[in-house]
Order: sequence, then structure tokens, then C-alpha cells
Amino acid sequence: MSGEPVLRVGVDRGVATLTLDSPANRNALSRAMRAQLRSALTDALADDAVRVVVLDHTGRVFCSGMDLTEAAGGAAEDQGVNEFPALLEMVWNSPKPVVATVRGPARAGGVGLLAACDVVVAGTSATFAFTEVRIGVVPAVISAVCLPRMVPNAAHRLMLTGEVFDARTALPTGLVDLVVPDDEVDACVAAQVAALVQGAPRALAETKRLLRVRSGSLAERFPDLLALSARFFAGEEGQEGIAAFREKRPARWVPA
Repeated sequence: MSGEPVLRVGVDRGVATLTLDSPANRNALSRAMRAQLRSALTDALADDAVRVVVLDHTGRVFCSGMDLTEAAGGAAEDQGVNEFPALLEMVWNSPKPVVATVRGPARAGGVGLLAACDVVVAGTSATFAFTEVRIGVVPAVISAVCLPRMVPNAAHRLMLTGEVFDARTALPTGLVDLVVPDDEVDACVAAQVAALVQGAPRALAETKRLLRVRSGSLAERFPDLLALSARFFAGEEGQEGIAAFREKRPARWVPA
């Protein structure tokens, strides 16, 4: 795996648990995190003993999105957006069900990561936001996995406003599947996993493929979305928004 360990991996009784473990930077999708997630997913999908993948996290934040300390600069390779579609595709197209465990905030790319999963279990303290427009970029890449999940008018409003919304609000939009009290999240995830492993492996894989067909091919959509995302990350608004975020000040376009 790449860099310092920021991901914990455990396999037990047919369940591979991948735990985002970089609480110091709010489990951001840094280069190391993206690389380690892809490596762990590759291993889990290749292991015939693994029936279900669970995506979990340490710390109070599920995932804060792209690591903006790595995104200040014009080169697309410095922005992380080039690698992110491949990671989302791995989760989205996984023949094995993937369950997201969300106990805290998810932002931007972190919302995309959970949206690519098959089942999302959220605690009542979880919050979500499409923060891209507020830093001058576009939720282009994650739209490929968020829009098939979400009620159109809800996605429209939440992606344009960038406002923070809670798990109870997220539930009717389709972004999350189950909302339970924080102290019941683990039990709820365990129940979903227990139900999933009752399915035959090949039947589950084919059923998942059947369900994804209605959403179209991510591989066909990602090139245009990636180009759009990269253009805004490298553009004037994107670089100003990232700088403002890092410097903890309003961006220039925010009215005084």
C-alpha cells in the first residue's frame, strides 16, 4: 500500500471491513487514502471467501472529501480527480455488496464514496453536504453515483446550495437507506450484512449488475465529468475557493 497506513483492513467470517483511519485530516481522500482503498478493494474482490465489503471509519468524520492540501495547483494529477472515478467504479461495479457505515459528517467526495455503495446505514448524528460550489468547483464526478440514488429535486437544491443536511433529511432523498440512533449503527450494519450473506454469490453479483444497468455505464460518463471537474479545480474560482478554505476566510465572491 502507498504511504503511511490510513486504512485498516479486517476480514472475518466472509466480511471484509475497510476502515478509513486518518482522523487527523478528517479521513480525507488523500493520495494515500485513494491508493490504499483501491488496493484493499482489489484484494477483497479477488478473495472468494469475502462475501460482503463494509466501509467504516474511525474518528467523528466519515470522509471530508478530497484532501484540499493536495489540490492547490493547476495540474490535474495534483487534484486527485483523475484517480477518483476508478475508485468509485470499483465500488459501484463490485460484484459483492458494499455497505457504508456513516457515523459522522460526509462532504463532497465523501458523499460520492458512500453513494457508490449498495446500502448506506447512517447514525442520527451524520451530516452531509455537497460543498463543491462553495469552493468554486463542481460536483461533476460524484454526480455519476449520487444522481441515480437521489430524488431529482432534492439533488438539484442540495448541490446548488451546498447546505449541510442531516441524516433524517438525507433519508427521503435516497442518499442513505437506513437511519438509526448512533448507538445502534453497528447492530444495523450487522443485520444488513447477515441478510446479504444469505444470497448466493453469483446471484447477488448478477442482481447487482441488473440494478446498475438502469443507471448507465459510469465508464462512458466519467471522461466528460472528469474534464469538467479538472477544469474547475484548476480554474480561477477553484483555486480561490481552495485558498479561502485553507486560510479560513470567505472567498472573494461571497458578499461582504
